[in-house]
Amino acid sequence: MAINKTNRLAWIVKTIYKANKITFEELANKWDEDDNINGGKPLSKKSFHTWIWNILDTFGVNIECDKKGGNYQYYITNAGDLHDGGIDNWLLNTTAVSNSLMGCKSIKDKVLLENIPSGTEYLDSVLEALKQDRFVHITYYNYWREETRDFYLMPLCVKLFRQRWYMVGRTWTTGKDILFCLDRFRGFRMSSHTFDYPKDFDPQEYFDGCFGIIADKRCEVEDVVLKVSAGQANYLRDLPMMQGDNQKEIERNDEYSIFKFRVRPSYDFQQELLWNREELEVLEPLWLRKEITGIVKRIYKKYNQK
Repeated sequence: MAINKTNRLAWIVKTIYKANKITFEELANKWDEDDNINGGKPLSKKSFHTWIWNILDTFGVNIECDKKGGNYQYYITNAGDLHDGGIDNWLLNTTAVSNSLMGCKSIKDKVLLENIPSGTEYLDSVLEALKQDRFVHITYYNYWREETRDFYLMPLCVKLFRQRWYMVGRTWTTGKDILFCLDRFRGFRMSSHTFDYPKDFDPQEYFDGCFGIIADKRCEVEDVVLKVSAGQANYLRDLPMMQGDNQKEIERNDEYSIFKFRVRPSYDFQQELLWNREELEVLEPLWLRKEITGIVKRIYKKYNQK
């Protein structure tokens, strides 16, 4: 992978973030030690100060200098924002991972990666249609009917979930918003016609309270209380099921923790609960507890058949 400006910007952000505070001299020394990023050239102070503005523009990360005591240490003022799920943070993390893998060709048989489905071949075209507010023609394969169908749509947003890209599109004929998985596209063509982006649609609101990509408005957002084993609770803290205030740990002891979620407990959220097996128990709401109980009973019945 070629070393480009974005790779270097991501390297600077990650290095400063890891150090909390760092002088330019310390940063320049780390730069010299990393042959995968420096390209055989030293880090100049002029380039660094220019790149600080580029970092803010590219990743939304603000770097300032603490001049107290004459140490002139650089730090990130909005470090807390690096934990959100926005495109800036995603781009930063993706680039940082690319930087880490650049020097791993000699051990490529020891680095195992997860395969990404073929939907990425349509991603550039979908993003271009979003930028230009262009209608799109797609041919889409339906797993359940085992057939394809053509749609004429306004593309409204894309979302990444579990290594798959999804697009929300509004049909021209019915005005209905439908979710499409890009790896089920069997054809795609951008129309010459444009549209005014609908004022009644906001991507954040559309997926508000959703664990994944099912935005079923018939399933209301509500409080879900879970009892989680002490061991599994560690995973929920490190890799939350929901972002921000939508997940809170309200009780903790040596045996278990109680988590409260503000979520739309639709099909994909229920799948996640079952994925945690007996390490997790639904306490509230009662209807969801009964729903999970029913699923477990049906699974037991299926496996108990002779």
